[in-house]
Amino acid sequence: MNVIDKVFGISPSVLALRSQRTEMISANLANADTPGYKAKDIDFQAALGRATGDYELLQTNKAHMTVNGIDKDEGMYRVPVQPSLDGNTVETDREHGAFMENAIRYQASLDFLGARIKSTLQTLRGE
Repeated sequence: MNVIDKVFGISPSVLALRSQRTEMISANLANADTPGYKAKDIDFQAALGRATGDYELLQTNKAHMTVNGIDKDEGMYRVPVQPSLDGNTVETDREHGAFMENAIRYQASLDFLGARIKSTLQTLRGE
């Protein structure tokens, strides 16, 4: 673990994953009227665990997919409450809610990181 990791902890990983989730939700909303489009999302806790090396996912069956990290083209497909006739699984109300929650959590993470940076700078200046 380097000094940066000790000072900032998992905050950089959290921000990167929140940003990636924002892109995924935005893609879902942009494709709300695309026939056959499947809404995607990520399991944030599992992705954070992989990003920080907290735990390793086990492949319990050879038919299961292996996951080494979240790529922009990866993610879990959402199961719609009420699927549309054209096969599109985007539910705009659900996506807007997920977007807002993610935005609030992103801002909270950013505020926390900003406070950590300010505290570190004050320590370095001897204040």
